[in-house]
Amino acid sequence: MNGSVRMGRVLGVPLRIHWTVPLLVLLFGYSLGSQTLPAAVPDQSNATYTVAGLTGALLLLGSLLAHEAAHAITARRKGIEVQSITLWALGGMTEMGRPGAARAVFLVAVSGPLTSLVVGAAAFGAGIGLDAVSGWAVPAAVLVWLGWVNAVLGVFNLLPAAPLDGGRVVQALVWWRTGDRDRAERAAARGGQVLGILLIALGWLSVLRGAFGGLWLAVIGLFLVIVASAERQRARLAPALRGVKAADAMSSPVETCPDWFTVERCIEDVALRTHQSTLALTDFEGRPSGLLHLPQLARMPAEQRQTLRVRDMATPLSHVTTCAPDDLLEGVLEKLRPGSGLPILVTDGRHLVGVITARDISRIIQRHALRGTENR
Repeated sequence: MNGSVRMGRVLGVPLRIHWTVPLLVLLFGYSLGSQTLPAAVPDQSNATYTVAGLTGALLLLGSLLAHEAAHAITARRKGIEVQSITLWALGGMTEMGRPGAARAVFLVAVSGPLTSLVVGAAAFGAGIGLDAVSGWAVPAAVLVWLGWVNAVLGVFNLLPAAPLDGGRVVQALVWWRTGDRDRAERAAARGGQVLGILLIALGWLSVLRGAFGGLWLAVIGLFLVIVASAERQRARLAPALRGVKAADAMSSPVETCPDWFTVERCIEDVALRTHQSTLALTDFEGRPSGLLHLPQLARMPAEQRQTLRVRDMATPLSHVTTCAPDDLLEGVLEKLRPGSGLPILVTDGRHLVGVITARDISRIIQRHALRGTENR
């Protein structure tokens, strides 16, 4: 996810923290310390409420991490590659490969909510017990609050709408009943769109009635609509991309530019003669070294064009998606890294053999649609 920073590893999986996480901690810490705790345990000092509120918010962050870690552990046990775990303002995301069976989808999906419900029950029970045994009212109230929040988190995630875990459960069940993975993904995505619209409407109704907390519901609903729409679109395109290799989709030959060229020389010798909007850069040995988008050249001030090398303004190869000619296009697109995306460079060893652009993918989809028309 863009805007996230790597913060180590959890169970061997890279952990990323989005910039919105501190906002999440402050929001829940303030709400807990200024409203919930004073109402539950009155007559305490402001310092006590502040420390307890921030502690509860950090414990909530830990429970979100436990939720995502459960997904990662279950996925690994089912042989699914896990790329990263990201925590952000609306919870967490575990980036992983696509499960190969409906059973795996189901088990990975339910592991997160079940973990949240278990953590919630444990926290709630610990809070009740701590208050009864020791009389530590403030820590007990924090634990009870944490238990309720995790219970709500677990139940909410089980709603039958993608990208929520309940949507994955729907996907698994439809896939198991019909044997059609694409249909199952579309069904889960439709549920996500419907739920998102309902949450947006409910959130705005709450705001109009003076409850500004409804904005949070509206934001969650908007997120669900955007992600579910993207997943539905991907499910519709999947049949066209299935079985297609990168070599079948790529454009070749590729317009290249030596990365040691100045901007001025690149414009005169290459950019003015090409019909492409992106150039692949190559080093002294002819190996790909990055990508250069022509609009970048146009924005470069004239006084810098004679001295600046194109490699100094290009996207380096480490931030470009690459694949081999025999790689399946569907798998390559699923593994697009944050900040990379299209175009994709196709390399055979150290040699550049082709490039896959959005236009190439559209051509594959159009061909599939034409074949479908012929078969009707």
